[in-house]
Amino acid sequence: MDYGRWLEKLMAMDEATWTRHASPWSVWTRVPVLPLLAFAVWSRQWLGWWCLVPIAMLALWTYLNPRAFPPPASTNTWASKATFGERVWLNRKHVPIPDHHTRFAHGLSILSGLGLAPMIYGLVTYEPFAAALGVVWVVIGKLWFLDRMVWLYEEMRQSNPEYASWLR
Repeated sequence: MDYGRWLEKLMAMDEATWTRHASPWSVWTRVPVLPLLAFAVWSRQWLGWWCLVPIAMLALWTYLNPRAFPPPASTNTWASKATFGERVWLNRKHVPIPDHHTRFAHGLSILSGLGLAPMIYGLVTYEPFAAALGVVWVVIGKLWFLDRMVWLYEEMRQSNPEYASWLR
């Protein structure tokens, strides 16, 4: 199963939603979601089951975020190109991408995913260093992945008119 496509379907990402998600506001307001989610899970220590309220709010925000901002006036920004690169990445079965991008993206996904282990351990055991290390590890891995998506988009738009049309 293609995890990325599954998430795209789960998030109901259509053309209009992707266009709005290209807003830098959409990209940058998603960055704090994982740290806030970790804090919400940590809050079960003093909130008990009420910690599910901020967790649910963050899940709702994750779904609404790509729809919350208008399409950007210009897409010639790092954040917009990162979302375009994600679209190119998700479309790689239909429009093949260079192998070096595939290897690097898979490697970064694995590297970032490894950060989940200390994060989960820290959240389960209330070990702040492990939890913080894991959160930082995952966020840095994701931002590095997004930076590679910018590279991917820049390379692919040179040979694909549809991809090039996203830049304005």
